[in-house]
Amino acid sequence: METQNTENGQIEVWTPEEVAKALDAGEIALIDVRTPQEYMFEHVAGAMLLPMAFFRTDRLPSQEGKRVVFYCGSSMRSGKMAEKALAEGFGPVAHMKDGFAGWKA
Repeated sequence: METQNTENGQIEVWTPEEVAKALDAGEIALIDVRTPQEYMFEHVAGAMLLPMAFFRTDRLPSQEGKRVVFYCGSSMRSGKMAEKALAEGFGPVAHMKDGFAGWKA
């Protein structure tokens, strides 16, 4: 796992392999921040949808017992949503490196 420094703290950047292992073990809640259309076309099985356009930090699941990890198509939107969540006091936060494209690769 890598980390990314922001003005509001650190964001964890997980590889698709790390996400897959943690998801299979039930250790994370995976949040897809893409559009509903993108999600309906294809998504990571077990991921919850919370589109960037409707993103509200106060609607995120508790991290008690599970880490929340965001993902999108390429990791640009998920990085922005991780920064937003961190800025609003939700943390620690993580997102998946290379997004869904990395997951499929």
